[in-house]
Amino acid sequence: MSAIPSKTTRVAAVQAEPEWNDLQKGVDKTIRLILEAGKNGANVMGFPEVWIPGYPWSIWGQSVQDNVAFMDEYFRNSMEKDSEEMTRIRAAVKEVGLFCVLGYSEKFRGSLYIAQSFIDENGDIVHHRRKIKPTHVERSIWADSQAESLKTVVESSFGNIGGLNCWEHTQPLLRYYEYVQDVDIHIASWPPTFPKCDEMSYSMSNTMSDRLTQVMSMEGACFTAICSQVVTAENLVKIKADKLRFVKAPGGGFSMIYGPTGEPLVDRPDPGQEIILYADVDLQQKGRAKQYLDVVGHYSRPDLLGLKVNSQPASNVEFA
Repeated sequence: MSAIPSKTTRVAAVQAEPEWNDLQKGVDKTIRLILEAGKNGANVMGFPEVWIPGYPWSIWGQSVQDNVAFMDEYFRNSMEKDSEEMTRIRAAVKEVGLFCVLGYSEKFRGSLYIAQSFIDENGDIVHHRRKIKPTHVERSIWADSQAESLKTVVESSFGNIGGLNCWEHTQPLLRYYEYVQDVDIHIASWPPTFPKCDEMSYSMSNTMSDRLTQVMSMEGACFTAICSQVVTAENLVKIKADKLRFVKAPGGGFSMIYGPTGEPLVDRPDPGQEIILYADVDLQQKGRAKQYLDVVGHYSRPDLLGLKVNSQPASNVEFA
């Protein structure tokens, strides 16, 4: 991949509330945030996991039958990659000339996927990937991706940009493969996540979600931007989360930006605050960090340990 540029890059991480189950309003808000970030000089911008149309925490606390109507609405308000709505978002990205990693629930024919589209400053989708394994009950809503989604990094004018969704950050082999792809700036797309309580595993808390991403900064010697959602009290009933004790409203946000040795680069915002975080980063810091730790270079032992990658997507149909 390309050499590390010497120029400063402004990274923007979104922390905001989605327009729950409303595709058109979600697109409108996405465009407003893109224009705001562009006005503030952002070069690389990241959005949360399934930002459009929001993360349905109700799947963790309601039965399948109780969620039928809600999830039907969710399906109808998920976004197609090749759609008029995406065209509007791409135009906004082109207008301000930044690189955007957009997280959304992707509707493709009869299935949903947890997707990230990488949109360059020309408004082109230069890469599109899907979460390789939805987490726990998410598997009843979203499908697995195929091998093309193992590519998590693309070259850009602002460095090599990577992205993963939520608990993809728990998968050490997937993280390692991203480091092999020479990531400079990693977009960590997360849903709203909350403090530990008796109803929820500590592993799913905002503390552990944050630490997973921070460790990725140090492990990969890269910059990471946590992008997360906010939940307000006025929308708890609408998203069927009013009976979930672990959902704290206003709350859910834990957006941050970390440097390549794991150091915080911004002040931590209030979990209920809507904000875009900005950090001006020097990508040459990555090289200095790698002098200490390069897990795919001088600090590796490929003669002892290696990673096998399948790069061929599976298909429902094979022709003889």
